[in-house]
Amino acid sequence: MTDDAFPPESEAGPEADPPIYTPPHEVEAEVAAAREPERAQSAGPQTLWFEQALLTDGWARDVRFTITDGMISRIDTDVARQAGEVVHGPCLPGLPNLHSHAFQRAMAGLTETRGPTGDSFWTWRELMYRFVDRLGPDEVQAIAALAYMEMLETGSTRVGEFHYLHHDKDGSPYGDPAEMAARIAAAADETGIGLTLLPVFYAHAGFGGVAPGEGQRRFVHDVDGYGRLIEASRAAVAGLPDAVVGIAPHSLRAVTGEELTAILPLAGAGPIHIHIAEQTKEVDDCLAATGARPVRWLMNNAPVDKRWCLVHATHLNAMETERLAKSGAVAGLCPITEANLGDGVFPAHDYLAAGGAFGIGSDSNVLIDAAEELRTLEYGQRLTRRARNVLAKAPGGSTGGALFKAAVSGGAQALGVVGGLRRGRPADFVTLDRAHPAMSGRDGDALLDSLVFAGRHGAIDGVWRGGRQVVSSGRHDAREAILARYRAALGSVLA
Repeated sequence: MTDDAFPPESEAGPEADPPIYTPPHEVEAEVAAAREPERAQSAGPQTLWFEQALLTDGWARDVRFTITDGMISRIDTDVARQAGEVVHGPCLPGLPNLHSHAFQRAMAGLTETRGPTGDSFWTWRELMYRFVDRLGPDEVQAIAALAYMEMLETGSTRVGEFHYLHHDKDGSPYGDPAEMAARIAAAADETGIGLTLLPVFYAHAGFGGVAPGEGQRRFVHDVDGYGRLIEASRAAVAGLPDAVVGIAPHSLRAVTGEELTAILPLAGAGPIHIHIAEQTKEVDDCLAATGARPVRWLMNNAPVDKRWCLVHATHLNAMETERLAKSGAVAGLCPITEANLGDGVFPAHDYLAAGGAFGIGSDSNVLIDAAEELRTLEYGQRLTRRARNVLAKAPGGSTGGALFKAAVSGGAQALGVVGGLRRGRPADFVTLDRAHPAMSGRDGDALLDSLVFAGRHGAIDGVWRGGRQVVSSGRHDAREAILARYRAALGSVLA
């Protein structure tokens, strides 16, 4: 993207008729109407029959789920299909997407032009700051709805929204400190995706408590203001049936040690997410400021345990890799974004060998595709180690199966829920299209290998969230309404 891709409004050129933009509150009825068949099917117990399903204890054939109030109330295996039951293709648990900045979906493809002095994560960040200056609550909701729709269509049934766009364009708080959080919740409700909301504490522009820059004015809080944000965010998601609220100290460069200690009690039993060791500059700056690398400093100064998700953690030495694996925390990996931003490659082989847990996220949402995140994770290991099937668990083991199952478990842990298909758990699952070429003749883990490495678009046929089918024949049931709002919102932002 060139430097003038987001010109100041005074340089935007001759006035033109603004795009027709329907605010979210005026189209909610349209979205609700599109979802009415889905809501109707969720009334009372329902049964669904699958040729095979990946349950928590492995693959099963001829499976019937009984779903009551959005939960799997019964699972029968090796049972014949009853008259009137529709045959559904292979059934998989939905993948958690543990790390998203929804608003960045609207930047996808706009930052791929080389700048005059080269490009890096840090030059990308400056362009992101300029883009965010153009977003209001309506635009954020419209963009988030598109991102969440695409997540569902590619097999993610819950998102961890690492939410740091809090204030108005001039940096002043909204009347409701959770105004933007409420728009994220509304987008989740419209699309049907499960939401783990992670309001971000952001106070500084660098290690040692450096004052925030002008581009960060919409993100920043002090400790007391952050406490009010967390309280208001819990109220904002109260209408969502299974929403989770955690906390997210942005990074060690944006939060001092004293502030980190002060905000941790706000998490309660909820998840704690933090960006860490994404860039080599961050590692160098942390060493200069504290005498320790970021992951080592965090392990030595915070009670890192199973509630924590360390996002990226790209640049680890051997000691940090083992300590993170043994801590019980989840490494939040975002391979597509990490490749797009030139971050580096996470030491996944050594981390998994040490028993570490991981999940995947779409981060900048430059491309939303859960299977491609897993594929990119494995391919990064193949390229750096010059080997194949690096992350398979053992000789003869399925690489796609190992990746998929680990991402379900680790992603759910990071988002404060329990993953997998089992009686008493949410009816969040995905079905594959048997007619898709990549699924032909495959069974069991071979289906996962084909989904991850050969699936391309169209392999996912249906998606259910809380027992309601929100994706049919690969398309979200409110797709047209969501797309129309997004196009209008983006037209307004880029005008």
